[in-house]
Amino acid sequence: MATPKTVLVLHGYTQNATIFSKRLGALRRECGKSVDFVFVDAPIILQPADLVGSRLEALNAAEVAGTNDARAWWKWDRSKTHAQGLPEALEAIRDVLKTRTFDGVLGFSQGATFAALLTALLERPEVYPPFLIDGQAPHPPFKFCVAVSGFRMVGDPIVDAIYETTFSTPTLHVIGKNDVVVIEERSHQLAKISTNARVEEHDGGHFVPSKANWRKFLAAYLLDPTGNVPSPSNTSGTATPTDPPHQTMKL
Repeated sequence: MATPKTVLVLHGYTQNATIFSKRLGALRRECGKSVDFVFVDAPIILQPADLVGSRLEALNAAEVAGTNDARAWWKWDRSKTHAQGLPEALEAIRDVLKTRTFDGVLGFSQGATFAALLTALLERPEVYPPFLIDGQAPHPPFKFCVAVSGFRMVGDPIVDAIYETTFSTPTLHVIGKNDVVVIEERSHQLAKISTNARVEEHDGGHFVPSKANWRKFLAAYLLDPTGNVPSPSNTSGTATPTDPPHQTMKL
């Protein structure tokens, strides 16, 4: 029996590992024992004031109410030139990466943005010395990255240094044509940083598409990201059904 792929999974803003694990229930069932999904909580616990007026608050409110907290990988300062908490998030993920080897990473929304940033950083870890452990990277470069509804971060000095050059890890960008939270253009800007990008679009909004053809496509991609996996394009997605949580890690 083939060794399962191990995938680090990063949730979106105002979610947490438990919520995102439930939302990916259909994909996890599709993958079966072929993929070991490891869901990680972001380190920042959001306060009620952080959620006021957020479109994501309405999307996630009911699920967050059933868990301990709404979380984030970073928050922007008022000037939009500094991602508050990003150094702590990178440190927390560094400490996860040093404990085991992951084949790849999958992220959604803010988590997708962080997944792409982490993928680029692992190719050139020396550009951010605090990420190193005894002068060495905590983990080899990922074999693949999946960014669903991700966006290009701009303005933060850490991000600018990491994205000074493009990155070459195979990266799948999944974009919702009707996403009003992260508009299509912003996701395409993220894809431009990747020299080995694959872009797949669905007709839905801000979610991981979960119809059967999308589940099969994503499962096949996770198992063979450089293979000839047929496109699921020209189809619509639906909100992912909930399922009991899988493996999660607290930071």
